Amino acid sequence: MKNVIKIFSVLSIFGFYDIEAQQIVKHDTLSGTELVMTMDSKVKAALEGLEDKCLRVSNISPKENEEVNINTKPTKIYVPSRELTNAEICSKNPRILGYKIQITTVKSNDEANEVKAYFRKRFPNLKVETDASLRPNYKILVGSYFTKQSAASDLSKVREYFKSAIAVQYRIFCAEAK
Repeated sequence: MKNVIKIFSVLSIFGFYDIEAQQIVKHDTLSGTELVMTMDSKVKAALEGLEDKCLRVSNISPKENEEVNINTKPTKIYVPSRELTNAEICSKNPRILGYKIQITTVKSNDEANEVKAYFRKRFPNLKVETDASLRPNYKILVGSYFTKQSAASDLSKVREYFKSAIAVQYRIFCAEAK
């Protein structure tokens, strides 16, 4: 008997909830398909308020929106047929995924500073930095390059002094890259 009362009370709660809700039909803006939603009247009012704000932002009145054919396709996004130049890429993204030359990995900050000083004497035109993300190890990285091929000439020169130097992918500042 207790189970019957529990089942009846649960069903009655869901029954009252279903009576409160109403069915709304909306049209999808991209493909024009119908979207059927069951929602409370308060949710419907909030949704209509948001839609009105969107229409005001896009400068279309609600009456004009009803007249607009729902099946109209959105405007296409222009994609250039040519490859973007480095300057165009840099204007949109100041930091990109490029390459750096990792000359060595050391165990302490003091060792890292010694290696950096030694490197600066040999290559004053290349920027050198320390990456401490692998503590207690420190990576010594030099240069900034867009591609592995652009790093190849400097890599061959660096390998004369640091045999284990390799080009690694790394986040670089676009303005500094070659």
